[in-house]
Amino acid sequence: MTSAHRHRAREAALQILYLWQVGKTDIDRAAETFFGWQWPEDEPLPNPDVVGFATELARDTVRRLDTLDAHIADASARWRPERMAVIDRLILRMSVCEMWRDRNTPPAVIINEALELARTFSTEDAVKFINGMLDGIRSKLDETR
Repeated sequence: MTSAHRHRAREAALQILYLWQVGKTDIDRAAETFFGWQWPEDEPLPNPDVVGFATELARDTVRRLDTLDAHIADASARWRPERMAVIDRLILRMSVCEMWRDRNTPPAVIINEALELARTFSTEDAVKFINGMLDGIRSKLDETR
């Protein structure tokens, strides 16, 4: 899958997670809803690899919430994950999940993608916050590998 496809898949995964969180629905229904909204029946879905990567990343993030939130809370002296802005928390969760599950993708690439998502969906302050958080979490994950 190209880097552009992976970026699009990460955007989709974040939007699926947002639907899951705000809509209080299960993750599979959120994915179905997202792809149904984005691509109506009369238009083809995006590359199947994009759909698969996005859906699996969102599912894995939800499956590992307790572990991911523990890493995030450990890296943040002042902010519990539930006190963070929803979109920032979801970017952190998803990025930590990807670092944890996909050791073939360099952490620097995952962090850069997270910063791009924050620039698109959040604020410049969030970009700095997410960068610091993910750098600290990456260091701790490197110690456990």
